[in-house]
Amino acid sequence: MTHYLDYAATSAIRPPEVTRAVADFLTDCGASPGRGGHDLALDSARMAFRCRRALARVLGVTGDPGRIAFMFNATHALNTAMWGTVGEGDVIVNTVFDHNASLRPAHQLSKARGVEVRMIPGDASGDLDMDAAERMLDGARLLVINAVSNVLGSALPVRDLTRLAHDAGALVLVDAAQSAGHLTVSYGDDGVDMVAFTGHKALLAPPGTGGLWVREGLEVAPFLTGGTGGDSAQREMPHEMPDSLEAGTSNSAGVAGLLAGCQYLFEHGIDEIHEREMALKATLFDALSATPGVRVVSPRAPEGVAIVTVTVDGTDASMVAERLNTEFGVMARHGLHCAPEAHRVLGTLDGGAVRLSIGWATTEDDVARAVEGLEEIARTPDRSG
Repeated sequence: MTHYLDYAATSAIRPPEVTRAVADFLTDCGASPGRGGHDLALDSARMAFRCRRALARVLGVTGDPGRIAFMFNATHALNTAMWGTVGEGDVIVNTVFDHNASLRPAHQLSKARGVEVRMIPGDASGDLDMDAAERMLDGARLLVINAVSNVLGSALPVRDLTRLAHDAGALVLVDAAQSAGHLTVSYGDDGVDMVAFTGHKALLAPPGTGGLWVREGLEVAPFLTGGTGGDSAQREMPHEMPDSLEAGTSNSAGVAGLLAGCQYLFEHGIDEIHEREMALKATLFDALSATPGVRVVSPRAPEGVAIVTVTVDGTDASMVAERLNTEFGVMARHGLHCAPEAHRVLGTLDGGAVRLSIGWATTEDDVARAVEGLEEIARTPDRSG
């Protein structure tokens, strides 16, 4: 029996409603929205609109659902937002809890456009130095906020950071890869300017889905250019959202799955799913904290998501993950989790750590098996598995 505890990477286990939605779309429609006025193209366009509207509800944003542009994932969306709003010599502010999906574009912008990159420090409890944040935002063009750390599971104070950024004249881009679908959020009320999200994590959608919400009045230069299905005589991309940021044929089958994932969350309740996940996290966190030889390096983070990150004395993180998989059927992720600065804060940059992440389908048996496995690995650190 397998025990999947890698939901922070992707929801490899998805509700059957999502699978059926993808299959039904490919069987019954299969057309691209905006590519014709025939019945199937119109059906696809209506489905895409319903999905944008559902996503607006998940993200807590109001107004025109067309301010949400579909993209391949959060990385695509973050690159679009960063390259589309930051110019020569501007300043980008990241945090130590950011993912490489924003750290690497910031680095590339520093090389390509002479952008200055600043990083807000934080600590192992998941807290940021807000005084340093205020200083670093002085003169900045863009603040990127990873709403929830994919290593610590802790949530950042998006509203407070947004206020500081706007007071300094900076735009705010939220990376919602780990928050969208896990937490009830109100990014519109928080005042943020852009939200990047992915579909394949807590939104329960297939890979290759995601998008970018851009507030009314803000223009983001396109990251990709090409066909949009309209204004075909013009060499320039259309100026209206979402066409301005949606070059090429969209992943409509994936969007159908994304809509189904949102509908599943609405039916079962984001708060209710989250409460159950956090109860399982508390069980896992407490058991592993009491296990000799196991060090829980992530904080309890009761306001965050269900991630528990650990190391085992005397055993490399990769070996811990391998033994969990081969001996106990527990699937977890080891390494630096594409967030090296977060691991630097935790003191795990050299060897990495093992992340156990809980999702919508995690059971008590899954958690118990992970605890059993880590207890055994800690007792026998020299076994090769």
